[in-house]
Amino acid sequence: MKAALVQMNSVADPRSNLRTIADRTAEAAENGASLVVFPEAAQTPFGTDLSAAAEELDGPWATCLEAIARENGVTVIAGMFRPGTNGTVRNTLVARGVDPDGGAVAVHYDKVHLFDAFGHQESEAVSPGEAIRTFAFGRLTIGLAICYDVRFPALFTAQARSGADAIVVSASWGSGPGKIEQWELLGRARALDATAYVLACGQADPRATGTTAAQDSPTGVGHSYVASPKGEVVSSAEAGDEIIYADLSSQDVRRTRAAIPVLANSLLEGEVVVEGR
Repeated sequence: MKAALVQMNSVADPRSNLRTIADRTAEAAENGASLVVFPEAAQTPFGTDLSAAAEELDGPWATCLEAIARENGVTVIAGMFRPGTNGTVRNTLVARGVDPDGGAVAVHYDKVHLFDAFGHQESEAVSPGEAIRTFAFGRLTIGLAICYDVRFPALFTAQARSGADAIVVSASWGSGPGKIEQWELLGRARALDATAYVLACGQADPRATGTTAAQDSPTGVGHSYVASPKGEVVSSAEAGDEIIYADLSSQDVRRTRAAIPVLANSLLEGEVVVEGR
């Protein structure tokens, strides 16, 4: 199965972002992709009024996203915001469209780990999710994660234990010293932890695309990539607007898990005896 990762910068107008999504999805589908992944905050970027943009899953933005996916015969995964509690929003990854067998895909994931790090307080504006999410996609099972989630191995091993062969990490990664290296290292490590593909799709670097970006907000560094179940980078992007592709194989996942059975061998997940208290 061929997956496409679309590295782009979203702008403040959600309708404009849908036009970009429509164009990029059509291009990816023409190149044989059946899964087309977009970044976190594809609906509207951080630094804009997230509450004003937030919609429910049956609202016009997600409905149009589904229409784009169905028109191209693919599944699209993209980041959006939904109403949360007490005036906050939920940072949501939505998957809509059709799978390789023609079945409908309609799932979503709310970001569990909020980015309260490097001086940013996502929890001030965002309500956390509470559950992991996987879904069947042809011969594969796909897991969903968002940005800061990539720093938490247990989320990825939990998805692998739920059957995930590939885990999408859509992001709007914050810039700063060493952040590109961390982005690449963390996803490759999570691929090894889960012995699964990691599809790490980030917002492009606004400095490379000439996009106006809000100051002091995580608005992307580019460098999207696909890591294999062995942690090898099999496809990668630079900083700007780009689509990258990778073929995903459930057989490759099974072979890797047979050769490196870390999920089966782990003694520290599940019931653990703690001594010395």
